[in-house]
Amino acid sequence: MEWLGRVAYGPALALQQAAVRRRRDGEGPDRLLLLEHPPVVTLGRGAQEENLRLGRAELCERGVEVHEVARGGDVTFHAPGQLVGYLIMDLRERGRPDLHAFLRSLEGALIEAIADLGVAGRRVEGRTGVFVDSGEDASGPDRKIASIGVGARRWITYHGFALNVTIDLEGFEMIVPCGLHDVEMTSLARELGCGPLGLDARVRKAVERSFSRAFA
Repeated sequence: MEWLGRVAYGPALALQQAAVRRRRDGEGPDRLLLLEHPPVVTLGRGAQEENLRLGRAELCERGVEVHEVARGGDVTFHAPGQLVGYLIMDLRERGRPDLHAFLRSLEGALIEAIADLGVAGRRVEGRTGVFVDSGEDASGPDRKIASIGVGARRWITYHGFALNVTIDLEGFEMIVPCGLHDVEMTSLARELGCGPLGLDARVRKAVERSFSRAFA
C-alpha cells in the first residue's frame, strides 16, 4: 500500500496504466495506491451527459477538470478530503476471476474500515458502493459515503474507490452522483460530527488494515 498524497487525475491515471502493464508482465506485485485528487469530475463507461448539472465549460471555469475514463459506473466527483484508492490486482492469481465478487470485496473492506471509526456502513441491493446505515429513520434518501468503479485488463484491475472523509459535500451538487437522483452524499466528518483534525490519517490507517485483511 502506498500513500501518494495529492496527485492530479491525468498523472494518476498514467501511473495506474504503468502499474497494470508491470503486473501483466510479472514485474510487480498487487498494489493499493492511496491518494487524493484536486477537483475533478470523471465519467465512466455508463455515464450520461445529462448527469453533469453544469456544462463542461463552466466546470473548467471553476477549476474542475473533466475526464472520460474506462471504468464502470456513471459520473463521480473527486476533491481534497476524499480518500481515493486504486487497486492494481491480478484476479487470476486469486482463484476464479470474478469482477462481481471483487466489487463486493471492495465494499466489505470499506464497510469494515469505517466501522473501525464508528460509522455503520451497508450495501444497497443493486447499487454498487457503500451507504450509511439509517438506523430507525428509513424515510430519508440513501446516504452514500463511498463510490466504487473499476476497470480490468486481462483480469488485472485498476481504478477503484473514493471514500468521502472531510470533502466539501457541496461539490457533489455539480453532478448527479453515480447517476442516482435519490441519493444524498455524506462523509465521515459529517457522520461523526467532528472536524478534520487528524481524521484523514486515521482513515488511511483503517483502510490499510481492512484491505490487508480482505486481500491479504
